[in-house]
Amino acid sequence: MSSKENNLAKLVLNGDRRALAQAITLIESTRDNHRNQAENLLEEILPMTGKSIRLAITGVPGVGKSTFIETFGLHLVSEGHRVAVLAVDPTSQISGGSILGDKTRMDKLSQSKDAFIRPTPTAGSQGGVARRTREVMLAFEAANFDVILVETVGVGQSETAVADMVDMFLLLLLPGSGDELQGLKRGIVELADLVIVNKADREMLAAAERVAVEYKNALNLLRPLSKYWDPRVVTCSALEGKGIGEIWKIIEDYRLIHSKEGAFEKKRLQQAISWMWREVDDSLLTSFRSHSVVQEHIMEMEKQVELGSLTPSVAAKTLLDIFSKDK
Repeated sequence: MSSKENNLAKLVLNGDRRALAQAITLIESTRDNHRNQAENLLEEILPMTGKSIRLAITGVPGVGKSTFIETFGLHLVSEGHRVAVLAVDPTSQISGGSILGDKTRMDKLSQSKDAFIRPTPTAGSQGGVARRTREVMLAFEAANFDVILVETVGVGQSETAVADMVDMFLLLLLPGSGDELQGLKRGIVELADLVIVNKADREMLAAAERVAVEYKNALNLLRPLSKYWDPRVVTCSALEGKGIGEIWKIIEDYRLIHSKEGAFEKKRLQQAISWMWREVDDSLLTSFRSHSVVQEHIMEMEKQVELGSLTPSVAAKTLLDIFSKDK
């Protein structure tokens, strides 16, 4: 590790916000030299990670994720916690840029010295989760943030990617009824450790309570992901701050129960193995697509598949054979 990287690691460990932002930029960079620097940095800070609770927060657009995160984050800060928010933004399919408007959506929280909000583009990552989300969370932990919130783009794509890198999965719902109205798939509900019906206020209160009962009944028919925990359903109003304290109490109960049983640490270890193999998959795909000889044949294979003169499986095998023979 160079002295520059070593100094950056020390600054991150000391809680320097500018250094943390620089470290995350380095981690998210796709440049080869930056990747090597990021790996050295992560190796240096790794012993100081793992002490936070990592929470995923997802839900359909309009459910109020940003309002909920801000209200929830301010509550945690008031209780002495340090909160990091990784808001995964949709990347433009045209320009490649991302919206990155999270600090304006969470203005009060962003002004807190005990909170750090980092928008990150998905860049086409599966499930609306940036490829380096796991590593960014390690940087947050090294900088002594003890609660990490990962806001995903929404539901409809595979959310298993984010569920496989957090400790607890929170699903926000609107005061509507039925999966069709919510835009949810059964698999998303099955991932949830805690279902939160937001906007339970004013004229929507009765509807929110009705949806909560419906989902409690539905969850009784599903097999829990953890043998130590039956998924809970609660209502809240992020706008009015109602129910926020109860939600944090449930999260604390979840952590305590799983820690006592040794399940918390076991889940983290399993996720680390999963992370390793995902890195293998991603690296192999990157190497395959960037291979010069493979690139010479890709357009021809695609054309033959498009014309129906070659099946997709045969075309794939041909490209893989070219890749393996030229290694």
